[in-house]
Amino acid sequence: MGRSSAIILCVAVATMVSMGLVMLTSTSMWAAGVEEYSLVKRQIIWTGVGLLVAGGMAWMDYRVLRRFWVPILLVACLLLVLCYVPGIGVWRNGETRWINLPLLGQFQPSEIAKVAIIISLAAWFAQYQAESTCFWRGFVMPGLLLGVPTMLIFFEKDMGTAAAVGAAGFAVLYVAGTRWWWLLMSAGGGFSGLSYMVMSDENRWARIMAFLDLEGTKLGAGLQQYRAMLAFGSGGMTGVGLGNGTEKHGALPFAHTDFIFSMIGEELGLVATLGTVFCFVLITTMGLSIALNANDHFGKLLGVGLTAMIVVPAIMNIGVVTAVLPNTGLPLPFVSYGGSNLVFTLAAVGLLVSLHRRARFAERAEMPVIKERKLALKI
Repeated sequence: MGRSSAIILCVAVATMVSMGLVMLTSTSMWAAGVEEYSLVKRQIIWTGVGLLVAGGMAWMDYRVLRRFWVPILLVACLLLVLCYVPGIGVWRNGETRWINLPLLGQFQPSEIAKVAIIISLAAWFAQYQAESTCFWRGFVMPGLLLGVPTMLIFFEKDMGTAAAVGAAGFAVLYVAGTRWWWLLMSAGGGFSGLSYMVMSDENRWARIMAFLDLEGTKLGAGLQQYRAMLAFGSGGMTGVGLGNGTEKHGALPFAHTDFIFSMIGEELGLVATLGTVFCFVLITTMGLSIALNANDHFGKLLGVGLTAMIVVPAIMNIGVVTAVLPNTGLPLPFVSYGGSNLVFTLAAVGLLVSLHRRARFAERAEMPVIKERKLALKI
């Protein structure tokens, strides 16, 4: 499986991207205040850009990133700070996740920051591999590399992305050799801080209460998850047919972004939703296989981090849409509408392919042939 990991990974990703374009065509034409099929045309353009970036990442030697991890992380943090600058940061739905720059247009810096954080953590532990169990260089310094940009994302009120980045970063720290009790204590502190921020924000707390009582809040904070449940129920095993879904007609807000998984369930049924989950299982398995066979320690940690960066938001999105987790507002990678997320997630896939192209695979050792001899006893 090691030698074919990149092929299987690319097939799974291509399936998800194709699924996203098909479902976006089916759902986005009903989005409020949007010209018919305009979102699909934009997503096709972003798909092309993402494929070009992924191709460039796959062609490039990933080890170059190890030399430039400091400026990469600084640029990512600077872009996150720009979200708070009036005139550059864009407020939408009470959140400031976007910036608008000349020539580049509007995008989410947190998507760049996710990749930058993984690169910086992998480069740090590759440099200080022998000190990964030390408190200062094995926990405090990499904790700052992870914590500073994550907090910048968190205070944009993008708590879902911050939680996903934190989980991916913790995966890198754990694999690198950071002592698990330090991680456990910091995770407990982070959870306590997150709980306080949620309880002090009326909107976030309403989402938690809605998650606990969808039936009682189906006309308020629990509307999206309640309507998503109805969509899954209507779809059944094989779905009502592509384009025949009813929840997208204004009943389910953001059906083409955060809740597109429920539209897959309604129109294509349980078979398609399980197929989507299976594709992410393949991405996880192939990503970890690539990381395991990487040529150096930097590559191994980079592969683990990139895989977690792709899969953790997918788990959280599917958990939210199926009402297993509270509503966090995360897109489904490769499938939901959104240019920034698509481009940089495809870039992560390109880096995984770069790792695979430069991996060393163990050759199969031929089994020794033992010649049989007949021994005769001479009398």
